[in-house]
Amino acid sequence: MSPYDAVVIGAGNGGLTASVALVQKGLKVLLLERHHVPGGCATSFVRGRFEFEVALHQLSGLGRPEKPGPTRFLLDGLGVTSDLEFVEMTDLYRVVVPDGIDLVLPADRHTAVSVLQEHFPAERDNIERFFEMVYRLSEQFLAVAVFRDPQPSREKYPFLYQYCFRSAREVLDEYFGDELLKAVLSVYWGYLGISPTRMAFVYLAILFYVFIEFKPFHIKGGSQAMSNALLDKFRSHGGRVRLGCGAQRIVVEDGAVKAVITEKGDRVDTRFVISNASTVLTYLQLIGAEHVPQKTLVEMRGRRLSASGFGLYMGLDCEPSQVGVSASTSFIMSDPEVSDRPTRQMHALDIDDDLMVLSCYDVADPDFSPPGACQMSLVTLKFGEPWLRVPPTEYFRTKYRVADAMLRTVEGVHPGLRGYIEEMEAATPLTHMRYLGHPQGAIYGFEQQTKDSLFFQPGRWSPIRGLYFAGGWSGDCGFQATLEAGRAAAQSVIRKIDA
Repeated sequence: MSPYDAVVIGAGNGGLTASVALVQKGLKVLLLERHHVPGGCATSFVRGRFEFEVALHQLSGLGRPEKPGPTRFLLDGLGVTSDLEFVEMTDLYRVVVPDGIDLVLPADRHTAVSVLQEHFPAERDNIERFFEMVYRLSEQFLAVAVFRDPQPSREKYPFLYQYCFRSAREVLDEYFGDELLKAVLSVYWGYLGISPTRMAFVYLAILFYVFIEFKPFHIKGGSQAMSNALLDKFRSHGGRVRLGCGAQRIVVEDGAVKAVITEKGDRVDTRFVISNASTVLTYLQLIGAEHVPQKTLVEMRGRRLSASGFGLYMGLDCEPSQVGVSASTSFIMSDPEVSDRPTRQMHALDIDDDLMVLSCYDVADPDFSPPGACQMSLVTLKFGEPWLRVPPTEYFRTKYRVADAMLRTVEGVHPGLRGYIEEMEAATPLTHMRYLGHPQGAIYGFEQQTKDSLFFQPGRWSPIRGLYFAGGWSGDCGFQATLEAGRAAAQSVIRKIDA
C-alpha cells in the first residue's frame, strides 16, 4: 500500500478529530477502525424501534452561538457545526436520595445557589462562598492550563495554588458541615469514575463552571450523528477510512515509527501514527515492550485502570412524564455519605447503595424517540476485574441479577417504570472491553486521582518518534476532553512536518 503522511488508529472522538484536522492541512491520512461504525463511545445501536445513545449524558463546553465555548470553537474549526443540531438542557442535574432529598439544580449560577440555599438554609453563606471560589479557581486554571500564561505564580493565581492538589472531599469539608449537601455537590464524580475522597477538586470545579457557563447539551440523533459528521468531513477532504479493519502492529525501528500492519495484513508505510487506542494496548500489543523505553513502562505500571460501567438501555412505550421523569439527568443515591464506600462498591459485582445516573434524552428532545415513547439509560460504575472472574456459564445469570437490582432501585424513585419497558439491553464491563478494546473495559482510561491529575499527566507525546496519542488514556477523559485531544495530537504532527 502506498505511503501515508499519517495513520490514525481508532475512530473514537480523538481519532476522528485528529483525522479531520490532518486532512484539512492537505496531509494524506489513513484512518483504521476495527468496528463497522465510527465513534467508539460516541455511537449508538438499534433495538426494535429505538436507537440507543451509548455514552453521552451531557456535552460540555459547547455554549450558545452568541456565547460559544471551546467545544463549539473546535467543531467550528473542523467544519461540522452546521451539520449538527444541538439541544440545550436547562438543568445541571437532579439529585434524589430516597427518604432524604429530591432537588433539581438549574444550569444557572444564581438560580442554582438559590435552590441550594432554600434546601440548606444553615449553609446559606457557605454556598455563596463556595461557588465564588469555584469560579475563581476555574478561571485561574483556564488562564494557566488553556491560555498558557508563561509566568504563573502564587501571587497571580492564589486559588489555583491553594486548591489544585487537594481532594474534593477535603475542600467540601472546608466549606460545609452538612453531609447531605456535600453529597449533592459531589455527584459529578460519577462522570469521572473516582470517588470524591480521591478525586482532585479542580475537576469538580471545572465541571460546575463549564456546565453552568456553557450549558449542558445533547445532540439531535445522538453522539453517533457527530461521529458520522466528522467521518463525512474527513472523507470530503480526501481522507481514506477502513472500517472493520483495525491495526495489528505498529512497526518501530531505531526508536521511530516506520509503518502500520493492518488486521488484513497490509503494510502501510508512514512517519506518524496517532493512536486513539489505550496506551496499554498501543505499547504492549501493537508495538511490543521491547521497543518501549523502560521508564515509560514503569510510569504506565504505576497507574491504575479506571472503573468500567454497568448500564441498562431501556426503551419505554410511554412519555417520560408517565413515570415521573422530568429531568434529563438524575443522580440516584441510596447512601449520601461522601466516603471511600463508592470505591469499594465499584469493586463488587452486585448492587448495594451504588450511585446511579438516569439519563432521559426525550425530556429535552421530545423527538429523540418514536411518538408516545421514550428511552432511558441507567448507569452505575463497576470495575472490570470482578467480571473477568465470573464463569462463562454464570455470566448471563449474573448480568440479569445486577440489572434486576438496578431496576428495583430506580423503581423506588419512579414506581411502575418496569411495566413500560418495551426494549432493554444490558452492558457489563465485559461489553465495554469487547467493543472499546480497553483493558478490563475501563471507560475513563487511567484513574484520575489527585496524583495523576491535570498537572502530572504524561501528555500526548511518546518517546517513540512519530507516535502520538489521542484520547482519555494520556490525558483527561470525557467527550470534550477527548475531542480536544485529537485536535492537539494532530497539531503536534503538523508542527513536526512543518519544522
